[in-house]
Amino acid sequence: MSGMVGLGAKGGRSIRVRLLLLALLPLGIVLPVLLAVLAIWGGDYLDRLQIAKVRADLAIAHGYYERVAEGVGRSVEGLAGSARLARVLDQSARERNGATAELLATARVGMKLDFLYFLHVDRDSAAIAAWPVLAQAAAGQAVTGTDVMSAGQLELLDPRLAEQARTGILKTANAAPDGREFEDRGLVIHAAAPVRDENGQLRGVLAGGVLLNKNLEFIDRLNEIVFPEGALMLGSRGTATLFLGDVRVATNVRLFEGERAIGTRVSAAVHREVLYEGRTWLDRAFVVTDWYVSGYQALVDSHGQRVGMLYVGFLEAPFAAAKRAALGVVVVLFALAMLVAGVFAFFWARRVFRPIERMHAVMSAIEHDDADARVGTVSSGDELGDLAAHFDRLLDRLQAQAASLKRWGEALDGEVARRTAELERAVADLKAAQSQLVMNEKLAAIGQLTAGVAHEINNPVAVIQGNLDVLRDILGAAAKPVEPEVRLIQEQVHRIRLIVAKLLQFARPQEYVGYLEPVAPATLIQDSLVLVSHLLKRGTISVEQHLDSVRNVLCNRNELQQVLINLMVNAIQAMPDGGVLTLAAEDWDDLDMPLGLRLVVADTGPGLTPAERERLFKPFYTARKPDGTGLGLWVSQSLVERYGGRITVDSEAGRGSRFSVWLRSEPLTQEFGA
Repeated sequence: MSGMVGLGAKGGRSIRVRLLLLALLPLGIVLPVLLAVLAIWGGDYLDRLQIAKVRADLAIAHGYYERVAEGVGRSVEGLAGSARLARVLDQSARERNGATAELLATARVGMKLDFLYFLHVDRDSAAIAAWPVLAQAAAGQAVTGTDVMSAGQLELLDPRLAEQARTGILKTANAAPDGREFEDRGLVIHAAAPVRDENGQLRGVLAGGVLLNKNLEFIDRLNEIVFPEGALMLGSRGTATLFLGDVRVATNVRLFEGERAIGTRVSAAVHREVLYEGRTWLDRAFVVTDWYVSGYQALVDSHGQRVGMLYVGFLEAPFAAAKRAALGVVVVLFALAMLVAGVFAFFWARRVFRPIERMHAVMSAIEHDDADARVGTVSSGDELGDLAAHFDRLLDRLQAQAASLKRWGEALDGEVARRTAELERAVADLKAAQSQLVMNEKLAAIGQLTAGVAHEINNPVAVIQGNLDVLRDILGAAAKPVEPEVRLIQEQVHRIRLIVAKLLQFARPQEYVGYLEPVAPATLIQDSLVLVSHLLKRGTISVEQHLDSVRNVLCNRNELQQVLINLMVNAIQAMPDGGVLTLAAEDWDDLDMPLGLRLVVADTGPGLTPAERERLFKPFYTARKPDGTGLGLWVSQSLVERYGGRITVDSEAGRGSRFSVWLRSEPLTQEFGA
């Protein structure tokens, strides 16, 4: 009997060793292979991600550069076609010179340009022919481009520009050999536009631009756009640079103690590939003192020559450190996995011989509310194996019954929740109906009071108007000295009538609504633009349209056009010095269900304070417009709400205003013409 025990112990030890080897050998072979593949593939994938990011960053930087250039071009073109410049050029030669210089100096400051000058088509033909930008403008086309100006040319424009452009060249590691000690040329965004007289004849060329050398505001803004706060992880930092040739003339790359690396040069490899070969560099590069994941793109001047580069990049070291740390973590996890697998294999081999212990453990787990605990398959084919299988089937049956009861309970809870939601919706509908009824009663009372007040006001106004006409007829020419006062009385009488008309429109909407018809947003916006075109011509206001909806709304065209024109006039009056008027039409959906249409009128004016937004839709509030009645937005809101819509405003002081008109495809109530 003791021999049998020894044999069993020996056999048990042999099986345990085999099971342990069977569990650990695959891990010992597969995991190192996976580790090597992960290290190689993961490193390459991270490098490709970094290149993809710097490519996107370079595209954003180039887009911002083009937007700045377009802004300079629009400013110059707007002044070239302005009535101010035409009036100055129409003066006599003696008066014209001084007035032109004064106008250009004032406009240059207002448009934030570094230089602005006018060239006569006859007297300055040689200077015009020297620059393709000026030549194309003389041919009748407004053009914006990048050019390089010599120190002498900058001196003629403004001595301060020549001083700003002069930069000492610093010795830079990895740069190509160069004996220059300083760079005195200027990299400029150069724009020109033709100036014509009233008969369309070319008078000359108006040109202006911005010097990019040491333009720290430009480069810092570009860096903020490309690398906003939180855009880079792991403590990396983003940098941006403008190069004139291979010399940094505007950069936020630092040398030491916060000193910018202006005057340092690009590496020889980047210089050769970007400036000589014309390719875009998307790779790691040594930038002054550190390695950066970098993107370089050539800048081409109006002559078609590569004269500089635009660069963006971010510090590589944090990502390299993160890659090494990740690889270390994987190695540690591999070691832990091997250790855990060894321990698990040891105990699993031991528990193979103890199915009774497993059944006891399952029963203990069931008592502790672990309903998924099972003995599992037992390799032995004796009574213990059959008992374990039968025990698992019994547990499965009990779990299925418990799950069925749970599903019935969940179904009951769902039905209760559904009925509760229906009851809540019914209560909400009842409250809404009660609120609407109270509002209708208030509006009826206000309407009666308003109609009476309007009638009483109209009578004395008619008397004033009639006596004013009689006064003019009787006095005749003798009324000439008081003509301004008479005209002022006439204007105030007209204003009183306008206020009374708007009050009546609010009090008696049925008399003003007309009939309903389907209205297309695109046609409505274009018709409204025609009616306010005379206001747009008074200033340098550009119009942007985003007509992304083709839905129609059922309403009265004249009323909706009145609302839209009122918002457009307010936006134009908010931009006396020019700006951008944005008009948009968008679909209004809620939970993937089409509700209607959203019309947007936005401006780039001074915006509204919180106090102004709170009073904006109250009657007789004019928001800094002394000639207004203060009823436009109030009446507009009433018209839109009558169709079941609303008007909202999004505005901050200094950032313009954005009014949104929300209109349903069909009004919530049809009691318009009754």
